[in-house]
This record gives sequence, C-alpha cells and structure tokens, in this order.
Amino acid sequence: MADTSPEPFRYDAEVDPGETRHVRYEIGETYLGDPVEIPITVVNGEKAGATVFLTAALHGDELNGVKVLQEVADRYEPSDLHGTLVCLHVVNVPGYLAQQRDIPIYDQDLNRSFPGRERSNTAERMAYQIYERFISQCDLGLDFHTSTRNRTTMYHSRADMSNPAVERLAEAFGANVILAGAGEDTSLRSVATADGIPTITIEMGKAHRFQRPLIDKALEGVESVLAEYDVLPDESVTRPGWQKILGGDQEKRWLRADTGGLVDMQWGPTPLVHEGETICAISDHFSTEEHVVEAPFTGLLVGVLENPVALPGHPLCHLARIDSETHEEIEAEIDSGEFDGYRMLGVRWMGDGEEAE
Repeated sequence: MADTSPEPFRYDAEVDPGETRHVRYEIGETYLGDPVEIPITVVNGEKAGATVFLTAALHGDELNGVKVLQEVADRYEPSDLHGTLVCLHVVNVPGYLAQQRDIPIYDQDLNRSFPGRERSNTAERMAYQIYERFISQCDLGLDFHTSTRNRTTMYHSRADMSNPAVERLAEAFGANVILAGAGEDTSLRSVATADGIPTITIEMGKAHRFQRPLIDKALEGVESVLAEYDVLPDESVTRPGWQKILGGDQEKRWLRADTGGLVDMQWGPTPLVHEGETICAISDHFSTEEHVVEAPFTGLLVGVLENPVALPGHPLCHLARIDSETHEEIEAEIDSGEFDGYRMLGVRWMGDGEEAE
C-alpha cells in the first residue's frame, strides 16, 4: 500500500504538515549589498495531497494577482487541506518596488528567464532560485497576470490545451475564455509544464490597481482547482455557463492604428462586438480627420488600449472570433445581467471604484 502520510515541504528549510509559514526568501542583492527577498506563504495541510503553487507579480506592476494570493494565503488553514499551497506573493520584487513590468535598469523580463541559471544575468539568477527552491517541488500551478500599462484585458486563462494535464487544470479553473497555446519557451508556465508540472496563466484586467470583481472570480477559480485535485475534497468544482477555447484555426487578430491621433473607444458596455460595429475612432486635434476602426468579424475584445493617444502601428485591441453558438451563449449571459463578472456601466472594463456617475 502506498504511503499517504503528509510530508514536509522542503526548500532550504522545512514546513511540516499542519504548519503555515510566512517567509521572506533571499533571491539576490541590491547595489548596496542588501538582500532582495520575495514574500512566500506555505500552507502545508494536515493530510497528504497535491502541492499547488500560485505566483503573482512576475511582472512587477501587475497587482490583481498579488491581492488574490494574499487572500488565498489567509483563507485556508492546514486543517482544510489535503496537500500544500505555495504562494509566491511577489516574484519580481525589484519591478514591484519600482512599479514597472521588468527588472529595473536592465529591463529584463523575469517571465522570459526560466528555468534560469545559477551563474547568469540578474533575471536568470532570480528565476533559477525561484524555480529550483519552490516551483520544482510542486505538482501544478496558477500564474496570475494582468495586461501591461495603458491596456486592459478581459478575464481569461492561457493554457497548452494540447496537453491533457493542462487541459484538466484550465477547465477546472473555469474561465469563460481560454487562449490555447504553449506560450514562450522561457516563460514560467511553459517551463513548468514541460517539466511535468501543468501550469496555466490567468490574465485579469489592468496593471497598477486592484479590481475587486476580477479578484473575486479568481478566488472562485482557485477554489475550483483545489476541489478538482482533492486538495479541498469537500468543495465542488465550479463549471462556467459557457466556455470558449480560442486557438489553432480560430482567428485572433490585433487591430492596429493606421494613423496617429486621439483615440475614442466606442465599444461597450460588454466586450462582445459584431462585424461592422465601430470599436474606436482616431481623430486629429483639429477634428478635421477621423479614422473609424470597425470590427472585421464578430468576436470578443480580449485586450483593449486604454491610453487615449496612438501612433501608426500601435495596437488598439485584440479581437478573437467566436462562432454562432458561443455568440448565443454570451448574448444570453448579457441578457441575464451578467457578463463574466464585469460591471455593466460605462464603455470600458472599469477598475474598482470607477463607476460612471
């Protein structure tokens, strides 16, 4: 008979079964020789089960996931769990302190640096410590992101749906929209998945803020995953009313500005747009010229520019085509007064406290 006794979670130290530990783990140094430490919570359940990692702020200005992890770490006790939660609250500490996406000074993207190397540049050294000490000890993972500055993204997950283990994880998380694809070879989710640790990315909203509706949906998704893998055996997996996988032959297109000027977003109040509808208009300062950008097909606006100015070539929105069946499901959800947790006021996805007057 297999041994089902719970075990300590080991990195440089041990977190015993039945213990919650908050640590600040050193992964580098500043110019002054002071330690760069990432905040980590390990909740090791009283009973054996899967070890799940959650990461936030791999890009330092992407904050919604930071709030998700804070609440996950506080919500679950060892007595609740058949398994272990490893919450890496802020992975890119230098970027977080500077409130910018990449590691400052050298503009290195930490999420293009995995699995890292022990003797390399700053980003790869950090990635190596994070991956070897914590991620490699886990069975599956959830990596939380937002859009970059000046843009926003609808709530969705990104997953290699050709991998059955990842497909199970993505479906359990329950986002309505899944963008299928393996991701960049040196991203955290791609490296972990290749090592047999199925991982998905969750994209939610915009940088530099907390957006409560999206945070709440993500907390539901985390609990659904823990239920699916029996880490919370008394809870139920939450299945969305509809789910659309976009990838492969399904068309996704970035619409870009052909002219520079002032951008007036006119889509809304939901991310569903129909072929021929105006998404935005770009005008000059004299209001003598206007370039209207229309939807080339019916689809969902997965990502949208929020900066109201653009140069030729700037991305305006990321549009994903949907079929008639998915269109009907979305229309029904809109008619019921809900759409994927987004507030229905105004003509854009709003931050918490930004309701239209």
